[in-house]
Amino acid sequence: MHADADELYKHRLIQFCRFHPDPDQAGSAARWLRGVAGIQTVQVVSPYALAVVYDLRCVALEGVERALAELGYHLDNSLLCKLKRALFYYTEETQRENLAIAQEGELVQRDVFVNRYRRATHGCRDPQPEYWREYQ
Repeated sequence: MHADADELYKHRLIQFCRFHPDPDQAGSAARWLRGVAGIQTVQVVSPYALAVVYDLRCVALEGVERALAELGYHLDNSLLCKLKRALFYYTEETQRENLAIAQEGELVQRDVFVNRYRRATHGCRDPQPEYWREYQ
């Protein structure tokens, strides 16, 4: 099946719950999502909303939101948001199946956790220069 390039880039708004200890969930979530393969742009609309543009061939909204939920972010679960989310999940899954694209939700989660690990301050860094690591 042939798909228009415009149909493969999805523009979505991810909304977060207002009752969360982090008052700027969207800002901190944007930092985790930047640099994830398949996500083109991440823009903070408000402290509780995040605008995301992503390539459907690489990532789906369900995988992005699942990764954010595993990181501890609370998505807005109002009735309207749940209905929109279910519709987006269904249409994206159907479109990916029609294009014969494999489901790769773990890829997004792995990239988000790799970004988190790289930015975290911890003692698991090798102090040796890169060229010394080749010698055994």
